[in-house]
Amino acid sequence: MSQVQELSRVAYDRLRAELDQLTTEGRIDIARKIEAARALGDLSENGDYHAAKDQQGKMEARIRQLTAVLQDAVVVDERPVGDSVAVGTVVAIRFQGEEDVERFLVGSIEERDDDLEVVSPQSPLGSAVIGAKPGEVRTYEVSGQTLQVEIVGIGR
Repeated sequence: MSQVQELSRVAYDRLRAELDQLTTEGRIDIARKIEAARALGDLSENGDYHAAKDQQGKMEARIRQLTAVLQDAVVVDERPVGDSVAVGTVVAIRFQGEEDVERFLVGSIEERDDDLEVVSPQSPLGSAVIGAKPGEVRTYEVSGQTLQVEIVGIGR
């Protein structure tokens, strides 16, 4: 069952470029590595061959993943930040009993950013904070444990 993924234009373009690179240059490069390893002889104990085949398997899995994500992707334009948490916003939260404020991007894992952790809107935390406004406290459950977070702020 496919699930619509909202992606920013930047993330969509980055994923499209990665898919194009893997299906063209990536496949050609792997084919050359496999061919070179085959030329070395006995494949049963050929480490180069097995490494290249492993790399090929991982690359093909990523191609399938990217194809599925892009097939079900909806490109969302940068929306102005509203007054509640939505997909594509950065939410600042404080876990119950903690002093530190943590910031998360609510969205697809493919939106990852080096500065922020990404929380899926379908995850327990993500679904708890969707629609929340600053100052609200939301409760969610993980592994049988009930947790509370306070929404400190939202932004881009």
